[in-house]
Amino acid sequence: MFSSLAAFLASTGLTEDQKEFQKVALDFAAKEMAPYMAEWDEKEIFPVETMRKAAQLGFGGIYVKPDVGGSGLSRLDTSIIFEALSTGCTSTTAYMSIHNMCVWMIDTFGSEEQRRRFCPSLCSMEKFASYCLTEPGSGSDAASLLTSAQRKGDSYVLNGSKAFISGGGDTDVYVVMCRTGGPGPKGISCIVLEKGMPGLSFGKKEKKVGWNSQPTRAVIFEDCIVPVGNRLGAEGQGFSIAMQGLNGGRINIASCSLGAAHASVLLAQEHLMVRKQFGEPLASNQYLQFRLAEMATRLVAARLMVRNAARALQEGREDAAVLCSMAKLFATDECFGICNQALQMHGGYGYLKDYAVQQFVRDIRVHQILEGTNEVMRMIVARNLLQG
Repeated sequence: MFSSLAAFLASTGLTEDQKEFQKVALDFAAKEMAPYMAEWDEKEIFPVETMRKAAQLGFGGIYVKPDVGGSGLSRLDTSIIFEALSTGCTSTTAYMSIHNMCVWMIDTFGSEEQRRRFCPSLCSMEKFASYCLTEPGSGSDAASLLTSAQRKGDSYVLNGSKAFISGGGDTDVYVVMCRTGGPGPKGISCIVLEKGMPGLSFGKKEKKVGWNSQPTRAVIFEDCIVPVGNRLGAEGQGFSIAMQGLNGGRINIASCSLGAAHASVLLAQEHLMVRKQFGEPLASNQYLQFRLAEMATRLVAARLMVRNAARALQEGREDAAVLCSMAKLFATDECFGICNQALQMHGGYGYLKDYAVQQFVRDIRVHQILEGTNEVMRMIVARNLLQG
């Protein structure tokens, strides 16, 4: 059966420890996430207690150093875990991946005092984090952001707004890219804000096609006063911090797409075996057999690209950024196509919310847009190929 083959291929080449991480994450996804995925989507529930249970397994700060509560695992380990969790609920796992990226940024670029102040409660998911880069007027052109942070003594005064912020309003810590200097990327700094700071507010909760188990709101700064001690790194280092965070974020979100595609292939396989038309199971139809084979092949190819990029990022290789962009582009495009084809194989049933396949389609569609649109991924790859 393909299900046994899929499980084999997902763990091919992994160490015994990585196979154990994968098993723990798959079991958690099956028992703690999948049974509630549809309810979280329909009722727009942000499942904080479930995520805290995941954090008890070490999934709140997967690639964060152990001295501040992290698991200290590699980028490949992280990809394996997010792929596995995403089979249970892609939307919730995607938020967890963003949270992990934020904690890593504080762990990597923060001072010792900042690491110890923020990371332990974030790794345990006692507190949750949001990443604030995108603005109403600056999406793909992130270096043109306008949110300002003016230095006044020992504080910054922030004014501006951020758009499409995952967790916005419900989370506790906001890693914000803002302009402390002149135009362009060198004028951007990274400052950590905490919910409740005067001048920090939130827009309405957005109504979305998918990703409904995580709230999305605008984050608004109106003369918001933040201590200088909350800045990560030096002034002007913010854009570099943001881009380094996104290299990992692209691997993470691609990994979430792999999990959704894996789950959708298994749902399609099961449907083809059970559903009968013209007097025989759909699995007897050679066209559908070939399409299922193509879906499985594309999934395995995407997984190999993502894991290769994860290794490159872990090793600090020069080609890591472009490999992350390639993997994000290929995996999110291919996995959306796989999920969409799985829905098509379900016929009219695939369009009903009683069937999980439609939720996977809705939840991963946005992966082709966020963490850098796939058009921007093409720009990064092309620029790398054509530079002299």
